[in-house]
Amino acid sequence: MATVVQNQALEQPLDPAWARSVRKIAVYRALFLGDLLCATPALVALRQRFPQAEITLIGLPWAAELVDRLPCLDRLVEFQGYPAIEEVPYEPVRGKAFLAAMQAEQFDLAIQMHGSGCVSNGFVAELGAGFTLGYRSDHDDDRLDRSLLYDANEHETLRWLRLVAEVGAYTADTRLVLPTTTAEQERAHALLAAGAEGCGPLIGLHVGAKAASRRWPPERFAALGDALAHHYGARLVLTGSAGERPLTAAAQAALRSPALDVAGKTDLGTFAALVAQLDLLVTNDTGASHIAAATQTPSVVLFGPMRPQLWAPLDRQRHRVVDALALFPAADPQQVLAQLSVDTVFAVCAEALAQSGRGDRTQTETTVTARSLVFGA
Repeated sequence: MATVVQNQALEQPLDPAWARSVRKIAVYRALFLGDLLCATPALVALRQRFPQAEITLIGLPWAAELVDRLPCLDRLVEFQGYPAIEEVPYEPVRGKAFLAAMQAEQFDLAIQMHGSGCVSNGFVAELGAGFTLGYRSDHDDDRLDRSLLYDANEHETLRWLRLVAEVGAYTADTRLVLPTTTAEQERAHALLAAGAEGCGPLIGLHVGAKAASRRWPPERFAALGDALAHHYGARLVLTGSAGERPLTAAAQAALRSPALDVAGKTDLGTFAALVAQLDLLVTNDTGASHIAAATQTPSVVLFGPMRPQLWAPLDRQRHRVVDALALFPAADPQQVLAQLSVDTVFAVCAEALAQSGRGDRTQTETTVTARSLVFGA
């Protein structure tokens, strides 16, 4: 279900004439896939507020693939670094030249969507835009023209919707956005048809995550996959990036059931199209979780040190959370996922499959659905 975000009253309402004059907008968010997907509702709202403006994302190079498919963004400018911002090593000559180039753009509006603003507000202020907006971590930060106090306990999607409401954007839709093309959907179909045989529920196992502390052991994923195959006749798909092949290989080696390993075989769009075809995705707390949210694919998300109230999909009917730290509050947060049992995760998967109508073993073994025909059953 979408969450309604109401516009808040401004301390000093913006001049409507100013809003009509906005032609160039910069959004600074030099972060990774999950971070950007969580911000897509705010970016869509911003586009609706300023339909004629050119909206530029200042981000990391990988984001080009995302920007190209999002109608709410017009272009990507690769962030070249700024002192104390860790995502890109700072080199003074390059950094100063980059700032000069950005100032020459003469943005009408620059929005800081890169955290609490402790450092990033300085960068956005130096862009020299006509109006700057973002969050601040304390009351004394006056580097931006307008800033809100940062709430560390606010959900990441709602945080940025609240921010763009300050320039008159309004949205009742918190759904994440990740369009795919027909060609990407066909490639996903072909990948799945090559190995995901049978007519049981199609279940993806995403064993990777950037930080080791956010990864459930591959052997547990394998044991879960075997249980799902045994109880539901599940067709298993191991997903991941090329860099996560060792993790999917470890899970594959521990599995007793057949599984299709597509790690490294998909680009962003094909991966999203593949996830959209799943009956269920079981994933660590990583970008794959947000892709499931964007494609409205039922998911079970395993949380370790990070907090689900900040990062889990907002739709808790379609997306279920297993919070290891809540189950084992005395454990080391960096190691807590190792405490999570297969039985616990299996029970949550069973609930998800039952809700989606794919949890009846007799049905999955005897009914040939349109989806099973697509995948070569």
